[in-house]
Amino acid sequence: MYRQGPRIRGRRSTFIALVLAAACALPAADARADSIDLTPCDTSVLRQPFVRWADPAFYELSPGGDFEQPAWALHGGAQRVAGSEPHAATGKVGNWSLTLPPGSSAQSPVACVDARYPTARFFVSGTGSVAVSLVYGDVTTPAGITLAGSAWSPSPVVVTLSPVVAVASGGGAQAAVRFTGVSGSPRVDDVFIDPWNRG
Repeated sequence: MYRQGPRIRGRRSTFIALVLAAACALPAADARADSIDLTPCDTSVLRQPFVRWADPAFYELSPGGDFEQPAWALHGGAQRVAGSEPHAATGKVGNWSLTLPPGSSAQSPVACVDARYPTARFFVSGTGSVAVSLVYGDVTTPAGITLAGSAWSPSPVVVTLSPVVAVASGGGAQAAVRFTGVSGSPRVDDVFIDPWNRG
């Protein structure tokens, strides 16, 4: 039977303490959030694209997130390629997706998100891995690395507290999603955001 050593338990305790500290800081940030003008928020249709994977949250498609049009800023070899995720998460199967060789990056146009808990989710396939970040004004916060597989499948839910940092520093309510190729040849398609964390 495997037992956790004191070092592992200590790291877990430190992580829990950090999460609790961030949670305790939210009311202060929330006061600033009340002053943010959310009128630029778009009115994209909300849908439940991941409900078949036991995720009932409502999401909207990130601007250009189906890659059917060249809306994202691409760097270092990232490019739109033929082929789309087959689950028709947007309501129909598309014709394009995004490929991200190692070191390349792609950034979405900004979208309006809640000042506290934006989440994102997308489809991924191929090989290797892709890093996800949320860009909020001048603040970029890593939100994790997603592994690609041979078949198109939903990513884990990406959650980041970077807007709390931005609000505390006087930022607005506009955020962009950034993907960075880490290894292999991952492909990404149909990027959704849950702008007000409506679960």
